[in-house]
Amino acid sequence: MIPQLFVEKIDLGDGRSITIETGRLAKQADGSVVVRMGDTMILATAVSARTSNPGVDFLPLTVDYREKFAAAGRFPGGFFKREARPSDSEVLTMRLVDRVLRPLFPDDYHAETQVMIQLMSHDENVMPDALAGLAASAALAVSDIPFYNLISEVRVARIDGKLVINPSREELEKSDIDMMIGASMDSVAMVEGEMKEISEAEMIEAIKFAHEAIKVQIQAQYRLQEAFGKKEIRTYEGEKENEEIYKKVKAAAYDKIYAIAKVGSAKHERGAAFAEVKEEVKALFTEEELAADGDLVSKYFYKTNKEAVRNVVLELGVRLDGRKTTDIRPIWCETDYLPRVHGSSLFTRGETQALATVTLGTSREANQIDSPSEQGEEKFYLHYNFPPFSTGEAKPLRGTSRREVGHGNLAQRALKNMIPADCPYTIRVVSEVLESNGSSSMATVCAGTMALMDAGVQMVKPVSGIAMGLITDGEKFAVLSDILGDEDHLGDMDFKVTG
Repeated sequence: MIPQLFVEKIDLGDGRSITIETGRLAKQADGSVVVRMGDTMILATAVSARTSNPGVDFLPLTVDYREKFAAAGRFPGGFFKREARPSDSEVLTMRLVDRVLRPLFPDDYHAETQVMIQLMSHDENVMPDALAGLAASAALAVSDIPFYNLISEVRVARIDGKLVINPSREELEKSDIDMMIGASMDSVAMVEGEMKEISEAEMIEAIKFAHEAIKVQIQAQYRLQEAFGKKEIRTYEGEKENEEIYKKVKAAAYDKIYAIAKVGSAKHERGAAFAEVKEEVKALFTEEELAADGDLVSKYFYKTNKEAVRNVVLELGVRLDGRKTTDIRPIWCETDYLPRVHGSSLFTRGETQALATVTLGTSREANQIDSPSEQGEEKFYLHYNFPPFSTGEAKPLRGTSRREVGHGNLAQRALKNMIPADCPYTIRVVSEVLESNGSSSMATVCAGTMALMDAGVQMVKPVSGIAMGLITDGEKFAVLSDILGDEDHLGDMDFKVTG
């Protein structure tokens, strides 16, 4: 007997449509859907463990996106003719989806969770990465995994002044905007993209246009949920809580942290001062209490720390390192630092430092792109390296991390439109992050601009970048320029802008 199929259709309003279906494939996963647009078909599955591992105080979420070569009727390149590690474009799609999903699980949900998205059939008129977010959210929607706010993602382009949702690759080449937006029904959660120098007003218009399309896609997920039969959300062991311990920790630590935060200090001093307060708080508890609830004391200390630091910014307008909200950290830089490379520069902003090199080559050095959804070559590419010593840590090296791929791509997109069209060289920019305390990808953009000029590349215009942050309690808000690493963790937004 063939199982029943549940299908919902999303009309894009210009003759194209997307369908989401569930009920037939991968039924042992907690949730699975097939998203189809044209002849592109994506299978997304979501599975989450029933219990969380002891001692885990975060959400161990893995988002994986893979394109099968068979989907485009092609063989994998290389000797073994088998799909191997993910390509950079696959990693970037994983990151796009991960960034929207991660904050929308309950704060106390810590079970191992895996969302897998696979391109099973590829239509060259449909770019599959724009459908990955919709597929991931729909798979969670038909499961019993606690995920309380459905989302979707779309690509928005502007062709001859007209905004278009999910264009084909051919259309995208004529566009002056290439932006991916991820959002829930009422809020925008993620924006990533590149524009050929557009105004803020135009960017906001594009985000709103994308959000309207996303709302339609989320409504379709709710309809699918209803038709399929909304599953009862599973019960799970939340974090243990103890109101008395929280009150005791907050009373002991809040004012001291507030006082440290408002003075303004360097990262190491501040870390040491906070650690000292934590030790004083721990001293208020007996060894037996710490053995039983030591993890709670640490958790509540972090919670109090976060609240105090945020309140210093909201109430006094003073940041952890003593800056006002609009101040940029002191900058010093140098070009032509390395004698034997084609171009180099050193850029330091506060405690973030990047050393960039530029190498010029011939067309033989172009970067070959060979994936099921895209073939071609790049004559300009940027690689970003983030060694553990940049944050004073000793960690094993495990090849290029997803984060390094993502940040390198961010800086590459910032610079590539300013390389003149008639530049005959293949250009490789490499950024070595030597110190990091927030916005190292933006330091890469600044260092990259100077290194390109040092190498004699006639850039159209120089490019610079900065990471913006936001802290809000719902009523008051503070927009922060050039955020620190700590402000990234404690704040509500990390928004990197180049221009």
